[in-house]
Amino acid sequence: MTDPYPLYVVDDDEAIRRSLSFLLRTSGFAVHLFEGGLPFLKAAGGLAPGCVLLDVRMPDMDGLDVQRALRARGVLLPVVIMTGHGDVDMAVAAMKAGASDFIEKPFDKQSLLACIEAARKQSVAARGASARAQEAQARLNILTDRERDVLNGLVEGLPNKTIAYDLGISPRTVEIHRANLMQKLEVKSLAEALRIAFHAGDGATG
Repeated sequence: MTDPYPLYVVDDDEAIRRSLSFLLRTSGFAVHLFEGGLPFLKAAGGLAPGCVLLDVRMPDMDGLDVQRALRARGVLLPVVIMTGHGDVDMAVAAMKAGASDFIEKPFDKQSLLACIEAARKQSVAARGASARAQEAQARLNILTDRERDVLNGLVEGLPNKTIAYDLGISPRTVEIHRANLMQKLEVKSLAEALRIAFHAGDGATG
């Protein structure tokens, strides 16, 4: 019998920690809770291989800083960023810095477990060669060149007006391309579209 896979939940919200602990323990994981980035970093060097569920906004140290500190110390635990509505830009920055994935709150159980399983199976270094990356790239291949240009702009965190200026089209046309690409990718939010772009590799160009 194998030992339960360790999960390290780092979130300053006690209610979130409690609910995640219950959900994940009943799903068969060994859950370890940390109330902020600093206490987690103090323990990080001695932790068994597992996955980090890291909140992006915390008062002592935000998730991006925690992630940078982990990498600086050579701690290669896969990181799934937990982000609230409106924090997508921070989550994108986290993925550029090497996070395995990000998931928006409130998240459902199956989506969370899928993120954990994907992070468990891959190392950050092998992200571009993973089966998930190939699947994501296949989904992007159905986009037109202009839709990919718009998605690349969104990956860079640019507003519609800036994307329109760079591409020499109107902001309304950007909105149309954005709506079309989300429909083709079968996603309901910008965050989901950005996740596909990052899973395909560095940006949406493949």
